[in-house]
Amino acid sequence: MSRLRVRHETRYVYGAPAAFSQHLLRLTPRDRADQKVISSELTVTPDPQELEWFEDGFGNRLGAATVYEPHDTLAIVAETVVERLPVPEILPGASMPWEDAAAAAAAPSGLAAALFAFPTRYTDADDAIEAYARRIFAPGRPVLEAARELCAAIHADFAYAPGATGADTVASASYAAREGVCQDFAHVMLAAMRALRLPCAYVSGYLRTIPPPGQARLIGADATHAWVSVWDPGLGWMQLDPTNDMEPGPDHVLAATGRDYADCAPVTGLVVGSGRQMLSVSVDVAAVDEAGVEIVPEPVAEAGAPESPLADSSDSPSGGSAATT
Repeated sequence: MSRLRVRHETRYVYGAPAAFSQHLLRLTPRDRADQKVISSELTVTPDPQELEWFEDGFGNRLGAATVYEPHDTLAIVAETVVERLPVPEILPGASMPWEDAAAAAAAPSGLAAALFAFPTRYTDADDAIEAYARRIFAPGRPVLEAARELCAAIHADFAYAPGATGADTVASASYAAREGVCQDFAHVMLAAMRALRLPCAYVSGYLRTIPPPGQARLIGADATHAWVSVWDPGLGWMQLDPTNDMEPGPDHVLAATGRDYADCAPVTGLVVGSGRQMLSVSVDVAAVDEAGVEIVPEPVAEAGAPESPLADSSDSPSGGSAATT
């Protein structure tokens, strides 16, 4: 088990006072089989006149913060401590043939999973993406085994290129360019799975990164992250991280799930005002002990040192989709 402390700060600076703002916040992880929320605190400055909490249709904890008074800046800080829990290992080769999994999702008993089997604006597959999936999903192949290979293929075939894509980049564009960031890697995998009508959910959260040998950890330099979760009717959901070709582990924290990024953006909203705005995001993920004291990673020798996993920094400008950098 590991315990992680996540601090996510979003700050807006407006060129002219905003008369009104309202933001939806998906910044509070929830208890799951693989994680337990130890503590969670959210601060909005200036104090919102309304702050309401509810659960969305995907089971995510969603906050709505509304400020009615004029304000030049808006700061949203979420601090959470999560304990990662061990879960039974899923053997991908023991999953059912992918054709049977697709048929199960189409049956009345698979209705809850079927929501994630159909394309969205971000994840509509073109012929090239479907062909890419079918090369891996041979007839009769276990669904999770093939999904694990698809995860590895995306990691191998695509370049991690911050700035190459934008907030509105769809899966077909990312696939054609063969580059992007974690949001794009996840959307391509979703599109490939859904081209075969296989349920696959978008997952947003955080990933702790470890600095290279000899370098100090930079406070606030961690990032939000995205991966996917694939469904087998008998074994349940298996999470896969195509950006890093891995199954999420003790350094991942799940914040929200949905059909694509639009369902899981950490912060979205609108502002009424005449000035331009500047957005800055800072994310810090650190391992801590039970007393909340940070655990400094053990130094790693230069020779053969593993590459630190990749994560993105994504958040949302008011009134639009999130920008991914």
